[in-house]
Amino acid sequence: MEVNNRQLQDEVKQLKDKIEGPHTEKHRPSVQRRPFRAATLCLGVLCFLMLTGIIILSIRHILVTLEKTQLQTRNDQLSKNYSQLQGTLSGIKVNNSQLQDEVKQLKAKIEGKCPEGWRKFGYSCYFKSNEWKTWYDSRSYCQNKGADLVIINYEEEQKFVKELNLYGESWIGLQGTNGKWTGSGRTGKWVWEWKWVDSSPLTQMFWASGMPYGSQNQYTAAFCDTQGKWKVSSSYDTKNWICEK
Repeated sequence: MEVNNRQLQDEVKQLKDKIEGPHTEKHRPSVQRRPFRAATLCLGVLCFLMLTGIIILSIRHILVTLEKTQLQTRNDQLSKNYSQLQGTLSGIKVNNSQLQDEVKQLKAKIEGKCPEGWRKFGYSCYFKSNEWKTWYDSRSYCQNKGADLVIINYEEEQKFVKELNLYGESWIGLQGTNGKWTGSGRTGKWVWEWKWVDSSPLTQMFWASGMPYGSQNQYTAAFCDTQGKWKVSSSYDTKNWICEK
């Protein structure tokens, strides 16, 4: 009976040993938990680093967006300032042109006194000679005085020249060029291209009847008669003359 009890105890012990395992294996679960803890810790660190990176990138994106907005605002303001400056510059140019005109008028008033023997009309001074010279010599005389033969641009000036030239015939600064003979015999006549001495075209014409044609040679110029009308004569004829400066 006692033997049987021992056998039973031994069998029970063996069964318990089989169920619970040897003593060295009882502590294995704690050893197996350590890698899981390390992996969990690494995963946590990675998540933290990722979260930190996301936060940094988000902040950087916000700063870049803000800087872009500020630059765009500044660019818009610069464009607006540029447009305003363009408008101001245009206004300055207009004012400058007006000031230049006023300066010319004031200068004309200040310097309005003509040399002795010259007469004032508008912004110009005029000289009527009583001597007799060819058209070329008359022009040389005017140029030596800092002037030129008179150029008549409008009707009021023509009336003034007429009053200035009450006696005698006077050369004016109108010359015929590129003369061509047209027709034949007694019906033929010279035709010229007329230009002022400054090469400007005629804007007003005050020709006498039958002018500006003539039977003279190709060297021709215009003069003003006592009635103020323009007539044609050879450039080598001698007449009085009128200078303008």
